[in-house]
Amino acid sequence: MTDFYQTGVVTTLHRLKAGKFDHIERQLLGIRDRHGIALVLPALWSEFEGPAFPKMIAELESVPYLNQIVVTISGATAEQLGQARQMLSKMQCETRFVWNNGPRIQSLYEELQANDLSVGPDGKGRSCWMAYGYVLASGKSDVIALHDCDILSYNRELLARLCYPVASPDITFDFNKGYYARVTNKMHGRVTRLFITPILRTLQTVFGARPLLSYLDSFRYPLAGEFAMSADLARLNRVPADWGLEIGMLAEVYRNCALKRICQTELCENYEHKHQALSAQDPSKGLKRMTVDIAKNLFRILASTGLVLSSGTFRTILVSYIRTAEDTITRYHADARIDDLDFDRHEEESAVAAFADAMRLAAESFMEDPFGAPLIPNWNRITAAMPGFLDRVRDAVDFDSTPDESGT
Repeated sequence: MTDFYQTGVVTTLHRLKAGKFDHIERQLLGIRDRHGIALVLPALWSEFEGPAFPKMIAELESVPYLNQIVVTISGATAEQLGQARQMLSKMQCETRFVWNNGPRIQSLYEELQANDLSVGPDGKGRSCWMAYGYVLASGKSDVIALHDCDILSYNRELLARLCYPVASPDITFDFNKGYYARVTNKMHGRVTRLFITPILRTLQTVFGARPLLSYLDSFRYPLAGEFAMSADLARLNRVPADWGLEIGMLAEVYRNCALKRICQTELCENYEHKHQALSAQDPSKGLKRMTVDIAKNLFRILASTGLVLSSGTFRTILVSYIRTAEDTITRYHADARIDDLDFDRHEEESAVAAFADAMRLAAESFMEDPFGAPLIPNWNRITAAMPGFLDRVRDAVDFDSTPDESGT
């Protein structure tokens, strides 16, 4: 996306010189001792055996400026944890493992529950939140970056461009969201293209200009799993436990951070990772489940700003969304034709129909229970309620990360 256009209310940092990132790494290395950078990697054990993550590990071994890597791993046995440690043993920085289904971390989750501090079920949101807690407890890093572990097109440039806007003392941002194109022989990113953007613009049509909606609509890829933030912001943000993580995180950043301290950065020319099935008939899995969770979180976020969401309002939103999404398909069809991409209009229309049904289900859920599952409390709340808890997080993670002590 070799343009330099600034759109919306969020600063956009473009990738105007392809492959030019050596200067970024040199600057990050120069500030490493003053501003430590931690990389959080949320991973299932299955990703260690997949096609993407082993290649990503090899790429990360040559990154010189990281202070910490924290792998928050789920679905792993003690033996598999040992294998994971071995696979990351060549990193140039300290590497730690949050073993989410291990006895020590599970004990901490149970302790939180016993103190009426719900952190939700096992999932990406909770595992990332616990990893932030370890970084805060260790006190070694001022910047926390996060990206997924299934990026087939991963290289060091992505990480450097993700970290730099928050770590650099010259361009001081507290939060940076990554964006990129997702194109092969066809356009991907259906939830972003055919749900997020149309629903945000529908909501602006129904409710008029709203600062929060304008802010969310300023992000080119709001569902990107890559972002970096200051450690101070990680203390303040609450985290959704479900598929609404990315939208929920953006809303929390809006709540806790000045707009001029928020940016988005183009990370790479193209981005390829695993593609999920639509699962149009089953709202419990696939993109349909993701859309239900995103819509529920979005409705609750809007309600928290004072908007009144009634059954009549939801009917208006649904009808308007379908029309907006259909117009969006026409735009993407033209875009695909000029670039000679495959474009299955029936497939696109089917996705919109599934997303509309998911929004209907989300609206019904909201009307039945406007509060829904509570957000995971922020770390300031945890430390106020349970002094010393972060120290126990640090001790548990250090124990599980040391082969001689954990016995694996």
